[in-house]
Amino acid sequence: MESAVTSVGQVETQSAVLFDEQHPLTLRSGDQLTHVEVAYETYGTLAPDASNAVFICHALTGDAHAAGVHDPEDPKSVGWWDNLIGPGKPLDTDHLFVICPNLLGGCQGTTGPSSINPVTGEPYALDFPLLQMADFVTVHRALLRHLGIERLLATVGGSLGGMQVLQWASEAPEEVGHPVVIAASSRLTAQNIAFSAVARAAIMQDPGFADGRYLAQGTTPEMGLSIARMMAHITYLSEQAMDEKFGRRFQQSESRGGFGVDFAVESYLAHQGVSFLGRFDALSYLYLTRAMDYFDPFADPEAVQRMRAAGTHVLLISFDSDWRFSTAHSRRVVRLLAEARVPVSFREIASPWGHDSFLLELPDYHRTVRAFITHAGDRAYPHAGQLGEETR
Repeated sequence: MESAVTSVGQVETQSAVLFDEQHPLTLRSGDQLTHVEVAYETYGTLAPDASNAVFICHALTGDAHAAGVHDPEDPKSVGWWDNLIGPGKPLDTDHLFVICPNLLGGCQGTTGPSSINPVTGEPYALDFPLLQMADFVTVHRALLRHLGIERLLATVGGSLGGMQVLQWASEAPEEVGHPVVIAASSRLTAQNIAFSAVARAAIMQDPGFADGRYLAQGTTPEMGLSIARMMAHITYLSEQAMDEKFGRRFQQSESRGGFGVDFAVESYLAHQGVSFLGRFDALSYLYLTRAMDYFDPFADPEAVQRMRAAGTHVLLISFDSDWRFSTAHSRRVVRLLAEARVPVSFREIASPWGHDSFLLELPDYHRTVRAFITHAGDRAYPHAGQLGEETR
């Protein structure tokens, strides 16, 4: 019988040093990091043969806390993908062992530009080397080795997380099992790059940025980072979603006029900008968005051939109202894989909520993920039918 849909409960973030002076991390650029610490969480129990491991790659401003709660008394401490991960959920922790790390360059426990440079004793700031998508994957692979896992049952990610999944599948397909790429892109358009360029400009032109040395000088580019977040949120929602949530409603009973916060949508964006300041670092925003700009895994003509040779079966999901990474981005990947005879499944999900749909509990979306993961688990679970007949 399928378990009741519940949370994984209270969880703690763990930490591991994966690279050090004796075994430094060599980046694709050739630069090295002599200390790389990674924050990560796990949910469920790893099978004796490690056949049930699923790896979660998070999006731009995500972190390792994907499911469960850190503090049972604080509902705000729930994981960002808790509706997808847990007993009875599409990533069913009654059967799966789910791993989610904070990626390299992040600011939630994993080494990044705000970390201390062991050479200078001060934050790296802009001395931190530029990163590529392949560098995120190198660290993910090191975490797998640390956990004693050679091959994953599946690798799942949305947005920037989906890009990491694509990079991993094109680079080491024998490790990723069944890649699930949600609301993502294999190559940013000029418009996508332009949005990130304006966000970075807002941060770097803020006087508080102090040429990237704000952590050492005790200042913060609060205005620039909040503006970057406000603009990003516009791209995360569809026009329909904004109309339904806010319309042209005034924040108060009537307009005050002038240039203050009059409309409900203005208040929403202002709140998002301010709340972001307490949980994210401006330097990480710069480094991670720049890595997205240069991402193009299929520029390597051998990428799809490696996936074909490994028998990789990819699931791509898009949302019809997502204009940041529209369905055209997913269809490009589907076409490239199909032409190379790489098994690929694709579904466009109807949703009014735009890019943010990948974070929401949409029945068709969750059923698609559940069915794909269940099919992937047929080889690992002799009695896979217990995951639920509706997924078969």
